[in-house]
Amino acid sequence: MGLLLDEEFAFANIREIVAKAAELGNFVRIDMEDIACTDSTIRLYRQMREEFPEHVGLVLQAYLRRTGADIEGLSDAAMNYRLCKGIYNEPRTAAWKNPDTINRSFVSALERMFKHKTYVGIATHDEGLVFESLELIDQYGLRPEEYEFQMLLGVDEELRQILVDAGHRMRVYVPYGASWMPYSRRRLRENPSIAKHALRQMLGMKRF
Repeated sequence: MGLLLDEEFAFANIREIVAKAAELGNFVRIDMEDIACTDSTIRLYRQMREEFPEHVGLVLQAYLRRTGADIEGLSDAAMNYRLCKGIYNEPRTAAWKNPDTINRSFVSALERMFKHKTYVGIATHDEGLVFESLELIDQYGLRPEEYEFQMLLGVDEELRQILVDAGHRMRVYVPYGASWMPYSRRRLRENPSIAKHALRQMLGMKRF
């Protein structure tokens, strides 16, 4: 979208897409890249949701130390989030490094979102985080249409089916288009653990 070239240029590009989505009754989620883009991406989201509050959402990353404050800072208007752990190799000053701490941060962020009555796409293949998410869903008495789980195609399909069979919404992430292969390779390089998990699934092994 040109964010690293010019923020106003990127805003114009994204607005065109979101405006078309609104016209069609659809929805656009603005993805989040590395921390160099976090502030500008949040600014773009703020501007976009003023005009299209029902048609735009944002991704937040649980491993960033700032995420709790970002949720609170954005709570002055309607919010729609995708919450993931985060995959970029950020400095320790910006991101939690311990896996258990990252998981605790994920649960804390999710609870903040639920407290603000936010629709959340819970993006994880971590069964422990799925358990914690289900506990919060039960605690806040949420109906299935008030949240969703999100997973990558081909990763832990058994857990995905368990959630679907239990009546939870599930969105499956499927790269497509002419450049799907280079894109998928880049994502796997960014997050080798997903590649390992997918390979084990292909070989019929259920767990790490």
